[in-house]
Amino acid sequence: MQRQSVLLDFRMKPFDVNALVQQFLQHKLTLALAESCTCGMAAAQLAPATGVSEVLLGSVVTYHREAKQKLLGVKKETLDTYSAESQQTTNEMAQGLHRHLPAADVCVAVTGLCGPGASETPDKPVGTVFVTILLEGHAHEYRVQLSGSGDKLREQATTFIYEKLAELLARRQELHGAHQPGTASAAKRAMAG
Repeated sequence: MQRQSVLLDFRMKPFDVNALVQQFLQHKLTLALAESCTCGMAAAQLAPATGVSEVLLGSVVTYHREAKQKLLGVKKETLDTYSAESQQTTNEMAQGLHRHLPAADVCVAVTGLCGPGASETPDKPVGTVFVTILLEGHAHEYRVQLSGSGDKLREQATTFIYEKLAELLARRQELHGAHQPGTASAAKRAMAG
């Protein structure tokens, strides 16, 4: 698993969801989402994008811990030990989503604190968001600290998800492009050998 912890100060620039959907189409990949703190916003904002019907298999909003358990198979022990807003819970959400939608090439899960209460602590204040992206058998884990009101936090978390997806797909393109005959990287290797 790859883990990344980030402290961000988002300046709410609009994200080009059309470009993201085009990346998915270029890679011939499908997407499924398990959303908690974003309440379906990540799926909803993809809806207007051209080609989204070929990419987005579905999204489930599991805001309450009972929904996480019943719909995604998150273990009660995980919720009791780590809380509903944790990396461990987010990982189990992503894995549960993939079990229910194995045709999804990319599974994204998100949890976090977009308001006071819940599992808020000095180490996990309001604005803490956890994201897990399952791609090709690898779990990419992210913890980000955002700021603002509940709605602003949900928007920032959604943008963060899109940015991480775009980065992973760009990295995938670089890796797969480097193994394709006729690419610049393949040509350089051939000349060096």
